[in-house]
Amino acid sequence: MATVAGVDSSTQSCKVVLCDADTGEILDEARAPHPAGTAVPAESWWRALCAAGDGLLDRADAVAIAGQQHGLVALDADGRPVRDALLWNDIRSAAAAEELIAELGGPQVWADAVGSVPLAAFTVAKLRWLADHEPEHADRTHRVLLPHDYLTWRLRGGPSDSAVEPTTDRGDASGTGYWSPTTGLYRRDILAHAFRGRTPELPRVAAPAEVVGRTPAGAIVAAGTGDNAGAAMGLGIANGDVVISLGTSGTAYTRAAVPSADATGAIAGFADATGAFLPLACTLNAARVLDATAELLGVDSAGMETLARQAPSGSEGVVMLPYLSGERTPNLPHATGSLHGLRPETLRPSHIARAAVEGMLCNMADALDHLRTAGIPIQRVLLIGGAARSALVAEVAAQIFGLTVAVPEPNEYVALGAARQAAWALSGTAQPPSWPTRTVAEVGAPKDSEIGKRIRAAYESARQALYAR
Repeated sequence: MATVAGVDSSTQSCKVVLCDADTGEILDEARAPHPAGTAVPAESWWRALCAAGDGLLDRADAVAIAGQQHGLVALDADGRPVRDALLWNDIRSAAAAEELIAELGGPQVWADAVGSVPLAAFTVAKLRWLADHEPEHADRTHRVLLPHDYLTWRLRGGPSDSAVEPTTDRGDASGTGYWSPTTGLYRRDILAHAFRGRTPELPRVAAPAEVVGRTPAGAIVAAGTGDNAGAAMGLGIANGDVVISLGTSGTAYTRAAVPSADATGAIAGFADATGAFLPLACTLNAARVLDATAELLGVDSAGMETLARQAPSGSEGVVMLPYLSGERTPNLPHATGSLHGLRPETLRPSHIARAAVEGMLCNMADALDHLRTAGIPIQRVLLIGGAARSALVAEVAAQIFGLTVAVPEPNEYVALGAARQAAWALSGTAQPPSWPTRTVAEVGAPKDSEIGKRIRAAYESARQALYAR
């Protein structure tokens, strides 16, 4: 039996799954934590991969790595990081993103050039911040990689072996702000402009099923991809399916046959890991909202759900704007979370708990609306991520989205997608192997849509009162 390993190197941890290459059955899995913070040593990701992969990677015939998108790994001429890697959720580059948009002629120019309008998360904005605030580090930067690029390179022996060429893939390259999903080429002019004339080396963009090398033990190494493209690969999403992932951040994305170019900046025109495209809207706040509220109320996740069920739909007018870490969609990097509509009879743990659930999902409903506005058909929502384990979250999601919500079996879909990509590279077939995804719950679209509309109207009213966008 051929076996494959998939790696999810996320913000918080590294997860490794070992799978049957034909069926996708998980044979073994492990994880190791990453350090907290929005700027961390890239070496810590490698140590976590070695720890989580110990005893698993050496059993695999092929390996692929999916990693958090956008992060900036700046390396010197010897392949050593010049500073801690800046993660996607580091917002110090927010002003740099706004400058770049203006300097190159506005949002439409960016959307046409690279499929997306840069935000603080994008690598291109982080490069501008580095050039302006740490020019000595910028001067030492010989090569720029993304987190999954760096780990794939290390897995193949770099930088110890100077012959190992760093690689990336379409899915992750499309989140940099200097690679075009439409042409499949780097925009080195944009890179140089953002980095104040500097032109660091970039990884070669590998084909979706390409074998980019081997581990020192001889296992095939596939191209890898970004985390959202990895999850899409793991879920095997169909036409009309939109994935809403409720992890630390929230994402709403679907598979498309043609690239998108949204000048509003709400939809990132990413590529996927199969050769198609992955229009995506992202929020900075999702499951973290529920976790923080549970901590405030002194309960665990089960207690949070119990409390929230004690309040009626709409929380009797209590609204939470869930911008605890600023926000990306809408683009409010310096916003804060807030509670609205409190009265003596509603200042209760139950109402605050339910307002947190509804506020998180209203924010995701806004992200869905952006996909609809772009003409993307939506028939069903696949709800994944830590918060999707709550039955109440799925029920409220169907109510607020006005759509059928299916909850796939809880699983490490980013790591599974990487494993499926590894199996594809191992097989050499034209299409990735067909791995089944089991649905454990499905909530039908509500017959009465008025409740969801009222919840969203109250949320929009509170948002407009503070942020007229």
